[in-house]
Amino acid sequence: MKLVIQRVQHASVHINQQQHSAIGQGLLLLVGISPADTPEDLDWCCKKAVHMRIFADENGVMNKNVMEIHGEILVVSQFTLMASTKKGNRPSYLNAAKPEIAIPIYTDFIQKLSMQLGKPVKTGVFGADMKVDLCNDGPVTILLDSQLKN
Repeated sequence: MKLVIQRVQHASVHINQQQHSAIGQGLLLLVGISPADTPEDLDWCCKKAVHMRIFADENGVMNKNVMEIHGEILVVSQFTLMASTKKGNRPSYLNAAKPEIAIPIYTDFIQKLSMQLGKPVKTGVFGADMKVDLCNDGPVTILLDSQLKN
């Protein structure tokens, strides 16, 4: 599982020119799922995301996590994170899980995040053509790959 974690002042998802969901201060998580992902990968990514200390404390030091600032989380599925660019100029997406594998993992990820955050997590729509609008705060962008956790 791959995550792009972006600290945002606000973010939203539009589908067919209609706002689907939006958050204020918090995290935008772009999620790529591979067929090799396990429940352990999902748990690891979830814990990392909600406990990542990338928000400023009273001294301006990145020392707080999204829960400590009472922030929100917006999760957007993004199979292109699994792209392989080793050959040629056209990315291969063979490393991305097919929907029948990815959707249950994506759903579990959202549920676990909501439980850990203590409130509902906002989402895009799996497989939809989405327009994501965000104000990256900092900018702060962190890449996580569960295959590199050890």
